[in-house]
Amino acid sequence: MTDEQILIGRCINNDRKAQSKLYALFAPKMKNICLYYSKSDCDAEDIMQEGFIKVFRYLEDFKNNGSFEGWVRRIMVTTALNFYKRKRIVASESELSTLPEAVFSAQESIAPLLHEELMDMVSLLPNGYRKVFSLNTIHGFTHKEIGEMLNISINTSKSQLIRARHSLQKRLIHETERTNYILQTA
Repeated sequence: MTDEQILIGRCINNDRKAQSKLYALFAPKMKNICLYYSKSDCDAEDIMQEGFIKVFRYLEDFKNNGSFEGWVRRIMVTTALNFYKRKRIVASESELSTLPEAVFSAQESIAPLLHEELMDMVSLLPNGYRKVFSLNTIHGFTHKEIGEMLNISINTSKSQLIRARHSLQKRLIHETERTNYILQTA
């Protein structure tokens, strides 16, 4: 049995010290996730607290199928999305027609970029594109899961992802051309 499994077992038995330790262990990473999906620091704190309440409430449901951190992350993302649904901030998504696959592969486009630069570009995407892109590409949710979380169809999720990738590729091409121009004129 791993240290993590022992800690989880102690938390299930309502050991407050173990719960505090588990929270301290995962809170910094989960705060970043909550910040990504929130509109403010205050909302991120609320989302994280609500998420950890769910983590402790459903801890017995974790069956060690996959990583515990991934399970906690999924709860945080779902909590963030539901938080804004309750506040009626999330606009309803309309059906979009599908677009052809993009010209460049994602790996070719993002390989030379630093993580921060890519995340800056993702943050500039329209809200629907950004959510679908993040949920699928960064967090690994399927289109079916995304559809259920955002209350959109699978096809809408797929087309939003294609449009997000296309938009990112256009920005990447523009940035590459701009960098090349600067380098040539320097």
